[in-house]
Amino acid sequence: MRTIPESELIINNDGSVFHLHIKPEQLSDKIIMMGDPDRVDLTASFFDTIECDIRSREFHTITGTYKGKRITALSHGIGPDNIDIVITELDALANIDFETREVKKDFKQLTMVRVGTSGGLQPFCPIGSYVVAAKSVGFDGVLNYYAGRDTITLSDYEESFKKYVDWNPQHCSPYFVKADEELVERIGHDMIKGMTISAIGFYGPQGRYVRMPLANPDLNSKIESFDFEGDKVTNYEMESAPLAGLSRLMGHKGMTVCTIIANRLAGESNADYKGSIEDLIQKVLERI
Repeated sequence: MRTIPESELIINNDGSVFHLHIKPEQLSDKIIMMGDPDRVDLTASFFDTIECDIRSREFHTITGTYKGKRITALSHGIGPDNIDIVITELDALANIDFETREVKKDFKQLTMVRVGTSGGLQPFCPIGSYVVAAKSVGFDGVLNYYAGRDTITLSDYEESFKKYVDWNPQHCSPYFVKADEELVERIGHDMIKGMTISAIGFYGPQGRYVRMPLANPDLNSKIESFDFEGDKVTNYEMESAPLAGLSRLMGHKGMTVCTIIANRLAGESNADYKGSIEDLIQKVLERI
């Protein structure tokens, strides 16, 4: 059996994993994830009890109970690179023996639901609606670094998409991946289900033109009109694809649900979305 070198998985002197700074016993197998560290406090405000409260960099973790369920609320910061860190370290906390540095004999499956904010790309995704990423489109490239990528992705979607939008070969090769179907139905049975793009950045990579002109200024209009077997791209964010993809590769259940705070078609946004995110968090707490 492989012993994982210290350089491959760094364990802190207190027995916690390197970036998240939490110990195996502090992690629940039900995890609600979000970008904003302060949103972890909002989530935990609904808990009946709190077991631990740990901050490290942009990673904020609180484990407690909600109506008898043990739940971990955790912030992952912004971007797909952070998801690579978070999912890998959560999986290690659950499935690596930190003493022997070997994979545990009995696999522990984690359930991870990311609650986020997003910009809608379709008229049927108005501001204030909830959109579940039943499928995600990764513009980030994270999944392309892992063996088995092609076993979980939707190659017919990928080929059709690249041809339709005339994909720039200088970009990372996009990947399409499904979220866990049972989890999507459990959490989002009464929500909009769509295809969510995970971009590698917030401005240019999502087609925003502030001062620097875009290399592909018509890409968003092509994305908005793309249709594969009735599936349309519904919204942009930055984390759903690596979460869904890495979860599938590792054997976990993962998905993202977002409240729409901007509609790119209408050119409208709502910076005061606290009420809608609170309601969405409570729905996920009830259903996870």
